[in-house]
Amino acid sequence: MAKSKITNIEVKKNNRNRIYRYICKCKTVSNPDIAYALKLSLPTVLQNTKELLESGFIEEAGELRSTGGRRAKALSPAAGHRLALGLDITQNHIGMVLINLLGDILKYERTDHPYRNEKEYLTETSRRLEEFIEDSPAKRERILGLGISFPGIVDLQKKVISGSHVLDVKALPLSEISESFAYPCFFLNDANAGAYAEGIRSGETEPFFYLSLSNTVGGAVYQEGHLMQGKEFRCGEVGHMTVVPGGRLCYCKKSGCLDAYCSARCLSDLTDKKLEDFFSGLRQGEQRLVDAWEEYTDYLSIAVNNIHMVLDCDIILGGYVGSCLEEQIEEIRKKISARNTFSEDAGFVKPCRYKTGAAALGAALQVVETFIRQV
Repeated sequence: MAKSKITNIEVKKNNRNRIYRYICKCKTVSNPDIAYALKLSLPTVLQNTKELLESGFIEEAGELRSTGGRRAKALSPAAGHRLALGLDITQNHIGMVLINLLGDILKYERTDHPYRNEKEYLTETSRRLEEFIEDSPAKRERILGLGISFPGIVDLQKKVISGSHVLDVKALPLSEISESFAYPCFFLNDANAGAYAEGIRSGETEPFFYLSLSNTVGGAVYQEGHLMQGKEFRCGEVGHMTVVPGGRLCYCKKSGCLDAYCSARCLSDLTDKKLEDFFSGLRQGEQRLVDAWEEYTDYLSIAVNNIHMVLDCDIILGGYVGSCLEEQIEEIRKKISARNTFSEDAGFVKPCRYKTGAAALGAALQVVETFIRQV
């Protein structure tokens, strides 16, 4: 009997979750449409939407157009019923984002804030986050939690930042970070956070690899709504694969890493650390920037082709550089195609959809998704 009771509870919870997600996807929908689309009985749908209405997750939004009979009530998600925060920690900046349950960005801000492995840094970060909230439409009691994107190996099993060469961090307990903030904290590696934003928002079912080309290079594998973490939470760390044996020195102290050839700094350092100025000069045909771009994309094409040979999936170019590649994507595809043994057109290479604050957004979306699973 106990087994049957547990099964019934799980079935009911699953139905409620499916119904809520479908309403969020459609934005405006009727009970009969939900029943038809999800192959559920109308009484089941009516009971669940009644509970969702009473709990504030959805709301009535008038009536839909009549198709001949009585007009059905329109149901919509109450997007602002709960909110989530995202925080992207980098070597020199922090990015902060506030989103609703639909993942809509209500506010985003990026400010200079050089990382220091000290308590005072986290205290100051928390203060800035509170100021960010104060000047936003958020009511604190509606905030579910804070997703934190970190440029390092986030070991969720041991609950530590096991290592971050760029921030000179090793074995930093997640609890030491969490205790500085007034909200439940959720952690993601920065590339994983960017991949999560690309995947969870699009409902992507096909696997893809997210190549993060920011001031450090990272990567993540996304498949069927989940991130592949790897045995030691290092899955996707392509920034430290060797592309030139004995080549340039990487910040990790090894030579020839992809990071040394394809980080955003390889471009931004040529224009007083402003990536936008690099691409502006590139469009104007400034020769030294054209030459640097040729070299950069040579190494990028090697890396992307190698990743595709191993994983055989779409590759999304993200991070700071990825957000600037709309005009150059065909050029990059041609270089990759020329290296591809199977003579493909490299249409599997795509620019990222989220150009601003992708890591902070992905971290915040993890908070929302964790909550929605329990609806």
